[in-house]
Amino acid sequence: MSKQRVTAIEYIRGISMLGVVGIHTGAYSLTNPEVNVHLFALMEIFTRFSVPIFFFVSAFGLFVHHNLEERFDYTGFMQRRLRTVLVPYIVWSLLYMLHYTLVSGDTQPWTPPLIYEYLLFGLASYQLYFLVLLLWFYTLMPLWRLIVRLMLKRPAPSLLLTLILQIGFNYYSSYYLDANFANPYLNIAVQHRLSYWIVHYIFIFLFGAVCAVKHEQVVEFLKQRAREINLFFMVSLFGMFAYYYYLLYAVGYTPEEAVNTDHQLSPIGVLYTLAATLFWFSLFSRNTLPPVLAATLSFLGAYSYHVYLIHPLVMYYLIDIVTGHGLTMTPLVIVAFYLVAVALSLIIGMIIQSTGRYMPLLPLLLVGSQQKRKNIIRTK
Repeated sequence: MSKQRVTAIEYIRGISMLGVVGIHTGAYSLTNPEVNVHLFALMEIFTRFSVPIFFFVSAFGLFVHHNLEERFDYTGFMQRRLRTVLVPYIVWSLLYMLHYTLVSGDTQPWTPPLIYEYLLFGLASYQLYFLVLLLWFYTLMPLWRLIVRLMLKRPAPSLLLTLILQIGFNYYSSYYLDANFANPYLNIAVQHRLSYWIVHYIFIFLFGAVCAVKHEQVVEFLKQRAREINLFFMVSLFGMFAYYYYLLYAVGYTPEEAVNTDHQLSPIGVLYTLAATLFWFSLFSRNTLPPVLAATLSFLGAYSYHVYLIHPLVMYYLIDIVTGHGLTMTPLVIVAFYLVAVALSLIIGMIIQSTGRYMPLLPLLLVGSQQKRKNIIRTK
């Protein structure tokens, strides 16, 4: 695989990280009763591809240099994944739980059965569920190898069928499935389904795997179909915004209710995720970026994992500063809040990584590595 295609995936990670922070900034903007619904839409609707596209990137990294015909060392594979994902997940879960207890005095999260729910479903902080899903994807790697081998016989029809099934399942799970069972444990399992039901993201994961195995053909396709991909992206983005404003002005939803309905698992949301994935992958694979922009996106991609883990804690104290100074989350304050949150999270991530020279255990525990990653794609 050429260097250009690898950096395209790294750039996507950087863009997606910025989108994730944008989504969470949008949530804080709701502290203003007169929230600017258009800026809120930019932060909450435009960025909706950010989380699912990480599954595309993860699958791409797993399969890009993966020989499906060779013997698979599942034990070695899982040992590496548990170090890079499970260890930081447990450490950050405990840190967020400890922080919550210290600031609130509430010790309930540490008592059974609540502590088991927190750790099983990523409830210690709102972004940690992604790591739970990722661990399930890793655990089922032998299954994905089998499915990808089968899909490669007829990639386009297989992906189209998977996409249709994905839209149908997500629609049912998002709008019809309720936790109203007699068994309380079943209710808990269904209530927290978004935190561990990987079936919500199977299509985008398998799409990433197929694109990795067929990367040369995919990049050639992206070059040939650039106009169609751009149009698909614009139409699907328009659909996301149109649905949001329809819910807002025609149905009478609040901005929060609107984005909780017009999300990445909605039918238009699944299509938008696919369109955004194709758009960014096409853009970064076809074009040579200006050096400053390329370096910036590469830097953001390299520290995207750090920022993902750290930024909720940063934002917790930033909003304290904002409210402590009597500021309202106006558009100007929101933009400043977002930029400072990204900058501080990056700085803390760099500090954590740099401590590896003196305290190797710290970055190992917090981000699963002992040295700075120079390539965001893990190929082993």
